[in-house]
Amino acid sequence: MLGLDTIVGVGMKLIDKLIPDPAAKAQAQLELAKLAQEGKLAEIQADTAEAQEVTKRAEADMASDSWLSKNIRPMTLIFILGGYFVFAMMSAFGNNANEKYVELLGQWGMLVMSFYFGGRTLEKIMDMKAKKND
Repeated sequence: MLGLDTIVGVGMKLIDKLIPDPAAKAQAQLELAKLAQEGKLAEIQADTAEAQEVTKRAEADMASDSWLSKNIRPMTLIFILGGYFVFAMMSAFGNNANEKYVELLGQWGMLVMSFYFGGRTLEKIMDMKAKKND
């Protein structure tokens, strides 16, 4: 995983290459230094580490001999989306469900969807950067 100093260094190089205006460049460098000082970049680094751990967990599930271990996450996603669809259809036909249930299912759906789609995108970006540095 990339260290905080490496991230700041890469950020500074990108600012130098992408921003031609000296005043805007200085402002961007100041903002990057402020983010590093406030610990925001460390949060990003922690999020990256968390995404890598989630990927390792999914890989361990797929390596398991248990059918349930391999399929529990996809089944959960299907169940949540199915429940959300049922509530949408109830609403379409005039049967209003408790909004708290719909909101809860929506939040769970976003969480599970971000596991499948969002986390892997970040993981791929970090892998590509690591390969460039090798």
